[in-house]
Amino acid sequence: MSKDKLKSFNYAVGMFGTSIPINMLKTYAAAYYVINLGLTTLQFSLILTIYAFIDALDNPVYGYLSDRTRTRWGRRRPWLVIGTPLLVLGLIAFYSPPAFLAGQSLLGYAMLFYILTGTLDSVINANYGALFPELFRTDQERAATNALRQAFQLVAMIISIALTPMVTSAIGFSLTAVIYGILGGAVILYMTFTAHESKEIEAQQRPKLWDSLKSLFINKKFWIAGFANAFYSAAMSLVLASTTFYVKYALNLSSGQSTFLLAAVLIIAIACVAVWSWLVRRFTLMPVWRAALIALAIAFIPLYFANSLWTAVAASALVGFGFAGVITTMDLIGAKIMDEDTAKYNQRREGFISSTLAL
Repeated sequence: MSKDKLKSFNYAVGMFGTSIPINMLKTYAAAYYVINLGLTTLQFSLILTIYAFIDALDNPVYGYLSDRTRTRWGRRRPWLVIGTPLLVLGLIAFYSPPAFLAGQSLLGYAMLFYILTGTLDSVINANYGALFPELFRTDQERAATNALRQAFQLVAMIISIALTPMVTSAIGFSLTAVIYGILGGAVILYMTFTAHESKEIEAQQRPKLWDSLKSLFINKKFWIAGFANAFYSAAMSLVLASTTFYVKYALNLSSGQSTFLLAAVLIIAIACVAVWSWLVRRFTLMPVWRAALIALAIAFIPLYFANSLWTAVAASALVGFGFAGVITTMDLIGAKIMDEDTAKYNQRREGFISSTLAL
């Protein structure tokens, strides 16, 4: 493997590690606490509502602090090294509540560890995402690395989303969280110690909070990309989190059958990443990004009309096609916004921008 390919692999594989813990948390948290442990949907909605407000605040804070960090090990590495084991412990604790908890005490426990694990994921992704435009400077490098990165993400999603119903049926949620957490954490740390930041940036001036806020507030492209990403993320999170309920109550099948729907989305997405990457090279980034968002929005419609497992699988395949397009193009859009900000203000604010785009 050449040096450039190894560099791409070392960074891209990190997406495998970051995806496993958070996908298990966000996809199966509601099903686990509502169906298995007896929380009401209203109680779990309260957890999600409070977390949404906290997540909106903590992402830019972590990105800003990361941009201002100056250590002999770099800006991002200390955050990743400290945050990763805490993320693993948070995931394990969330899916291992003490047996004596019930009612309000169970709600409090679930809220504490859902928010803790979610905010630690924000720490990890603020720093992981900030490394992308710094490590890879050309469009060709970014396109190749991002395609590999999204492939790793989709493989992680097959494991942590599609296969999880079967895994948890065999060994339970608690042990599954231990395995997923350790696997994801080990990969994140591998990426952390093999991705080398630029030493020149360490000597640059630390960005100031007001200047960072002002620059983004007047950046039209940031707002367009940010709102698009927010609505896309909300839609996909809702679909993934509700799949178990959709299969159980809309299709009247066992919840384990959700594996087939989720696998259809992710396998098709893996196959289509290369297609969308080719479209980016052929037609340029912006029109392909818009087409991907439209394709994903339209793809949700057939799910409403599905009345059996196999019609739902067919509809899910369409979602997989649109999903592949969005994940292939979204990070490239973000990288361009960061490049333009750096060129205009002579400040390196990748952490702040990438974390606010992820809201």
